[in-house]
Amino acid sequence: MPPHGWRTQFWVVDQHANVLVGPRAPVPRDGTRRAIHVNGVEVGAVIASPVERLTRNTDINFDKQQRRTSWLIVALSTLLAALATFPLARGLLAPVKRLVEGTHKLAAGDFTTRVTPTSADELGKLAQDFNQLASTLEKNQQMRRDFMADISHELRTPLAVLRGELEAIQDGVRQFTPESVASLQAEVGTLTKLVDDLHQLSMSDEGALAYQKTSVDLIPLLEVAGGAFRERFASRGLTLHFSLPDSVMVFGDPDRLMQLFNNLLENSLRYTDSGGSLHISAEQRDNMLLLTFADSAPGVRDEQLQKLFERFYRTEGSRNRASGGSGLGLAICDNIVQAHNGRIRASHSPFGGLSITVELPLERDLQRDV
Repeated sequence: MPPHGWRTQFWVVDQHANVLVGPRAPVPRDGTRRAIHVNGVEVGAVIASPVERLTRNTDINFDKQQRRTSWLIVALSTLLAALATFPLARGLLAPVKRLVEGTHKLAAGDFTTRVTPTSADELGKLAQDFNQLASTLEKNQQMRRDFMADISHELRTPLAVLRGELEAIQDGVRQFTPESVASLQAEVGTLTKLVDDLHQLSMSDEGALAYQKTSVDLIPLLEVAGGAFRERFASRGLTLHFSLPDSVMVFGDPDRLMQLFNNLLENSLRYTDSGGSLHISAEQRDNMLLLTFADSAPGVRDEQLQKLFERFYRTEGSRNRASGGSGLGLAICDNIVQAHNGRIRASHSPFGGLSITVELPLERDLQRDV
């Protein structure tokens, strides 16, 4: 390479040193020479020689200006790239920052916080999922508050009756007779039933109920459950009707399924008017078993059907506290059915009352899911 500030000229000559390409100036003898070979025979050469140093101020200044211009272009390009990237990065980080702030509020217990989605990309979907999570937590918190309020209300009523009767006996207003003892025992029984139902419900909510699933024929279970209730139904003037196949196999826990049937039978026994009936039927449809418990009057209104499986919910009229229920039986049924990968729903009975339908997968379908 020539020294800085020098320029180079090139000549192409043949084997006889005749100039083929290059300036007309004489070929320097001290120039750098590179031979040109064709088929191993030298046919010419390329000669390079520094011929002139940049001594003029204009040339030197031009070279310096070119260098300064190049550096200035690089600096301006970097600055423009940074200025263009900053708002883009800020726009990308803003939704992330909002999600972080919302997460901190959520962790602090503020379940009312929401994040506004600003795009339809992954960050926008993440914001929607965050809002769904916050909404679910808010609903669960409200349900927990309502649940505690309902528990307090349910416990307060029998306790108030017990306290009133005990104070009446203590003050001599009421005599300590077998009738008063029976009344006290009834209130204690109500409290015991409520506590037992709460215990069963809390265990099923947490998945603490031990489900020992095996192949089960539901028909004998239904017949045993119905037989145990037949005398109680007869004492109230109620009749039981069965329309069942010979055998239906499911994969489930016999004890929990028996608890399910007992709760449904108890529900109809408590809330069906005297002289009525309960019709229990079973049929197979699309690899599912449909069990139907349809009783006679009284019925429920349309808007009440979906609320029947809520905890402590009671309908107005005949299906109320006076019948002795805790309002937890159908909620427990719902948990048991869900634990068996099934569904439970309420509808109007063709006999004028309430119809509860339980859908359970047949044995082969449940075993495939386990």
